[in-house]
Amino acid sequence: MIAVSFGGGVNSTGMVCEMVRLGEPIDLIIFADTGGERPDTYEHIDAFSAWLKERGYPCITKIGPEPCAVFDTTATTLEEECLMRRALPSLAYGFRSCSVKWKLTPIRKFIKAIGQPVVMCIAFDAGERHRAERGNEHSESYTKRYPLIEWGWGRDECMRAIRATGLKVPGKSSCFFCPSTRIPEIFALRCRYPDLFERALAMERNAELSFVKGLGRNFSWSRIDEADRAQLSMFPPEIPCGCVDGDEE
Repeated sequence: MIAVSFGGGVNSTGMVCEMVRLGEPIDLIIFADTGGERPDTYEHIDAFSAWLKERGYPCITKIGPEPCAVFDTTATTLEEECLMRRALPSLAYGFRSCSVKWKLTPIRKFIKAIGQPVVMCIAFDAGERHRAERGNEHSESYTKRYPLIEWGWGRDECMRAIRATGLKVPGKSSCFFCPSTRIPEIFALRCRYPDLFERALAMERNAELSFVKGLGRNFSWSRIDEADRAQLSMFPPEIPCGCVDGDEE
């Protein structure tokens, strides 16, 4: 069985587009949902699934978040877990256990339940050979393949492949409260999805912090927000917020 680990961003979308163009078989496309993706990512998954179906390929299978025990209760999303633990996602502290727990583990469990050999196509690009080498050190229930590395493709090639199909290049795929979010992306989130931005700030304020300052690791989103609003108050209200559509993975 040929499966694809689909992240919802530029690399994985470009990889699948090229596999379709080449006529390569795909039996399963998996998206592990943490419950905290931005709305545009979910919209992209639905649109891309429709595009795939029209070409005889499988729609994207969303894997649910796996419930997580927290003290004497259960969290059903990463956001809930952080709020219950009064903590931030592990990436804020320099670890990646949030992606392992809420993305990799559900995928491994799902693949193991299939009960047959699986080749998993993973969208590490030509500049990420180190990630592929590190990933191959771990024993999995499937064989890994890295098509973008095979083709020598980077981000630019992926975007060209997506545009060649007539599809819109997707935005960045990550949780709306991801600690790796850059400052311009924080402001874009505040502009496009103010409700999600407020939920991210609520998570930050709820967290018991000692080693990091906030969701930005060495800075808090709340302080960035306050400073930006103070600066904007010096200008006329017709000044736009500066949100632009991006092509970030």
